[in-house]
Amino acid sequence: MGCISSMYGIGKKKKNKTIIREVSVYIPCLRVPVQSDMHKIPKDLAHRITSLRNQIVLVSHSTGGSAITELTKALEEYLSLLLGLTNKEHGLQELVEFRWKELEDGRQESALSERLVSPDCMRDAVDLLLKAAGYLNFCIHNVLLRLPTDIKNKLPSVMQGSFLDAISHQALAQGTEVQLGLAVQSKNATLSVKRRLACEQLIFFAKAYNCCLSQVNENGAAASKKQLLFIKWKHLEAKAAAYYYHGLILDKCTEPSSHVSAMCCFLAAEELLVESKKACLTFCLAEPTTRASPPWGAMKHLHKKIPETALKKSQMYGCILEQDKGLKKLAELPEFQLSLKPDEYELPEVDCAWDSAKWEIPVPAVQTTLKEHLNDPDHQPQT
Repeated sequence: MGCISSMYGIGKKKKNKTIIREVSVYIPCLRVPVQSDMHKIPKDLAHRITSLRNQIVLVSHSTGGSAITELTKALEEYLSLLLGLTNKEHGLQELVEFRWKELEDGRQESALSERLVSPDCMRDAVDLLLKAAGYLNFCIHNVLLRLPTDIKNKLPSVMQGSFLDAISHQALAQGTEVQLGLAVQSKNATLSVKRRLACEQLIFFAKAYNCCLSQVNENGAAASKKQLLFIKWKHLEAKAAAYYYHGLILDKCTEPSSHVSAMCCFLAAEELLVESKKACLTFCLAEPTTRASPPWGAMKHLHKKIPETALKKSQMYGCILEQDKGLKKLAELPEFQLSLKPDEYELPEVDCAWDSAKWEIPVPAVQTTLKEHLNDPDHQPQT
């Protein structure tokens, strides 16, 4: 038996194998803080800020952002220290430069393996998604609104308000998607509950799509376009699920017209499922190239049930539709009040170390302000 290297001829260079990532959830790149010049602030504070920055970068690079507890703790401490720099009494607002950059591996996606995930883990995932939506909402309504227009306009596309709003709604949509998956697994969940979750998921994805589309129309950034294609794919899946469960409820009625209406819902769900597969392919082929993971959650069940049910019901009730073409009308989906809401977020208190620090601010020969460092393109370190 030969070794792997024996497959290559002598003197020939081994080609680098192209790795196409498998994607279940697509999100913007994780950003980490860049080393900053700290000589203008007390050494003990500078040391703590630098240590926390290094910890955030190390954990982010080694885990890709999956170490939620460690990262959250470090970021909260880091933010508590940085808030002291916003105090006008300290005179450091435009003297210390803080910039952020994308992770070096450009990781923009999250893949779910085929292993079984416990219901408790799925509920924890929903809680984390609500926290994420809360952080994003705070950025939109309490940070971006306070930035001067010239600075806000120079932020990368993935940090603009409409895009952050899209990701916030996407988090709520995917939280509802996880809940629907739990309902499908549960023997106690009724059809009404499943339909409600499917319709709520559809509403969230529709809002996410509109917000992301607005951002793409404004600047046309590649990162925004890829995100838009992902949301479009998930929106079509959600719509297929909503019509499927709506059809199941209509089919429980005894009137022949209700059976025909249900059949129209099943056929619509089947058509939407086909369109979602095309949208998935378009998303995968867009740069950076990705591949979709196998269907999971509720869609793993629906990829099989929707075509089966559409075929069965069309065979049963197709003759009624042939006799009365007026019955061929797609029923409207019901509207529900959205149950998931972003968690409320509040900034941490300013670190008490700022209260005890006594120093004099040196006057630098050349003051480099924050505004001068916001001209970088999207892929460069950002403030």
